[in-house]
Amino acid sequence: MNSVASRHRTLWRWLVLGAFAVLALAGLILSILQGVAAITPADVIHILWQPSVRTADQIIWNIRLPRTLTGALVGANLALSGAILQAVMRNPLADPHIIGISSGAGLAGIVVLIVWPAYLFWMTPAAFLGAMAAAVLIYLLAWKDGIRPVRIILAGVAVSAFLGAIISGILIFYSDRVHGALLWMVGGLAASSWKDVTTILPYTVIGLILSGIGAYYLNLLQLGDDMARSLGLSVEGARLGLTAVAALLAASAVSVAGLLGFVGLIVPHIVRLLVGSDYRYLIPGAAILGVATVTLSDTAARLILAPAELPVGIIMAFIGAPFFLFLLRKEV
Repeated sequence: MNSVASRHRTLWRWLVLGAFAVLALAGLILSILQGVAAITPADVIHILWQPSVRTADQIIWNIRLPRTLTGALVGANLALSGAILQAVMRNPLADPHIIGISSGAGLAGIVVLIVWPAYLFWMTPAAFLGAMAAAVLIYLLAWKDGIRPVRIILAGVAVSAFLGAIISGILIFYSDRVHGALLWMVGGLAASSWKDVTTILPYTVIGLILSGIGAYYLNLLQLGDDMARSLGLSVEGARLGLTAVAALLAASAVSVAGLLGFVGLIVPHIVRLLVGSDYRYLIPGAAILGVATVTLSDTAARLILAPAELPVGIIMAFIGAPFFLFLLRKEV
């Protein structure tokens, strides 16, 4: 009986992952098809198969396609980062944006973007160092005879507010460069290019591999520190390594899309609700649904006020803020 139930559960999980893949594919297709310029699906297929120098071809190849791929990679990275942090910090409300890790990456990114714009190629490494510094600071502030979920959130909010104040101060001192920085802080994909795709892609591949390897350790961490230690896990070492993976994923996303929030909160919860807490399924599910979430949200951001467009970060805030409040009332 147990083996039959296990097979049914496994089949259900694979069906859900398949549904996520279909949704992600739909998000990618709609993101390429939809925009201010009307280009039919038949024309898009022809352009992708036989590109030329026509205006429509340039729109597809140099605007929509890199934007779509950048959004897909950003969504996967943020969703994976959130899923990892929720297990590492044993907090269902953990998210790189909410607990301040994205703010650390954002501060480092703003410094490079505004103070040293000639060194933009250092954006992702700087964002990673900022994210890791924020994570360490949150741990230090939250540690008191162990880590508790509520203390993590409170420490994260405090760190995020502190780093946000520093960012505001930098923007005041460099007011002549504020416009581009503000768009970056809101979180958007409007300026995405092939350079952004090539920038984030290696980090996504590395993050996916390390997340897949770390699924076993994430499952152990969910059992609690004492149980994990009894099973031979070096708890603090695993936490540090997995936090570094989450920081790397968040930092790479922040470096190309800005401070895009709530993806790492919403997506892992939806996946966990449908496939359970086994990270062998939660990791691929979060990555795939992250692709769907950001590409569909970005498409909506382009169409709601067309021909003008909203930053995708605003759409995610409208979706994510009520979701966060719901979880806050449920979990705390």
